[in-house]
Amino acid sequence: MNSIRLRLFLILMVATGAIWLSAVLWIQHSTSAEVERVLDARLAEAARMVSSLIEDRRIDVASAAVAVTDAPVGFETAATGYSHQLSCQIWSLDGTLVGQSSGAPGERLTGESEGFSTNVVDGETWRVFAVSNVELGVRVMVGDSMQVRDELVADVITGLILPALLILPALAALIWLSVGRGLMPLERMARALAARPASDLSPLPDAPLPREIRPMGAALNGLFRRVEAARERERSFTVFAAHELKTPLAGLRAQAQVAAMAPDEETRTRALDWIGQSVQRTDRMVRQLLELSRVDTEVPDESGPAQSVVDLARAVVEDLQPAASARGIDIVADSEMTNVPRLGGDAFLFVAALRNLVENAITASPDKGTVDVTLASSDGQLLCAVSDRGPGIAEGDRARVTDRFYRGRQAPEGGSGLGLAIVAMAMERLGGSFSLTPREGGGEIATLFIPEPCQARR
Repeated sequence: MNSIRLRLFLILMVATGAIWLSAVLWIQHSTSAEVERVLDARLAEAARMVSSLIEDRRIDVASAAVAVTDAPVGFETAATGYSHQLSCQIWSLDGTLVGQSSGAPGERLTGESEGFSTNVVDGETWRVFAVSNVELGVRVMVGDSMQVRDELVADVITGLILPALLILPALAALIWLSVGRGLMPLERMARALAARPASDLSPLPDAPLPREIRPMGAALNGLFRRVEAARERERSFTVFAAHELKTPLAGLRAQAQVAAMAPDEETRTRALDWIGQSVQRTDRMVRQLLELSRVDTEVPDESGPAQSVVDLARAVVEDLQPAASARGIDIVADSEMTNVPRLGGDAFLFVAALRNLVENAITASPDKGTVDVTLASSDGQLLCAVSDRGPGIAEGDRARVTDRFYRGRQAPEGGSGLGLAIVAMAMERLGGSFSLTPREGGGEIATLFIPEPCQARR
């Protein structure tokens, strides 16, 4: 059932029907109880009246039952056209029938000597009240057919149900129209969204919305803002990437022409060296662009084998050692962990973050310097710190160093401004964080904080 209108209509109809049925059952119960109480009082009153008339000798025993019970004692309804009459029997205490009213059953109404009882006589159920008169030696029994009582209650319930059945179609139509009216704000919103072009990400109009729809409107406006921000990032990313790639490619073309027309070997060698550096820079930028895209869309695959964090860090160091050795830089890796955590599907994110930090540290370090990589655990977190002795980050640049393609004033040549953006995004995907703090004596310390839930156990 995909229609909200139909679902609400059925819910309201079922709820209304349940309430109506409950009301009918309650009225039936209360009416039945009230009828029982009133008619029981009439039974007792009639039986005591017959006994009193006999005792005062105002009427003989034979005619007492006929005189009292042949007159209508209860009620008469025009709808059914019946009158309610009582049946009376007078028995001697020794078990002889003394007298009875017309229409009374031939069998004894009750075997009880006093009070109320319900009995089946000649296949019919009777409600009977008996009173004994010891002085006269008789027992008066006045009975009322239960069928008459049931018909009375049934007439009352029928009087309730028939109007309800006649009103039900009108009620259903009214509920259907009311639900449709209540859902009109949703339909207006749907029409407004359907009429929008795909490029229109402006917020929904500030027209007053029902309280129930306001969260949806706020969520849609938030989605529009996020999509617009993502589109803006993509446009900026494309522009910056094209600009950053244009510079080394233009230099490559120029140096290739210089090398081709070089008048001597020394000029040709310098041009080829510059070409090599430009290719290396371009290769790193392309790799970082691909890495940034993968980090942004990576879905951790938990089905793969978990890997030791120490092994992952060692692999990153070994992969970058040739680039560091070319400048005489030594990478020192140290682990202070005894219980080494392992990473499963999140290993790529950790490797991407660590690799970019180590690359940045190598680029920033002076020749023959040292880059320290330290692994530790504290308070349920994995800590990975990368330290260098470079110029550090200027205080005015710290707030923006994780922006894509942003390069600080003290950033060394050869960077692309993507490394720390990749680190920040990878940590966000891992649910962790990272910090950049000045190192005592010069340089910078970059620390990754990875929460324990991201770590797979052995």
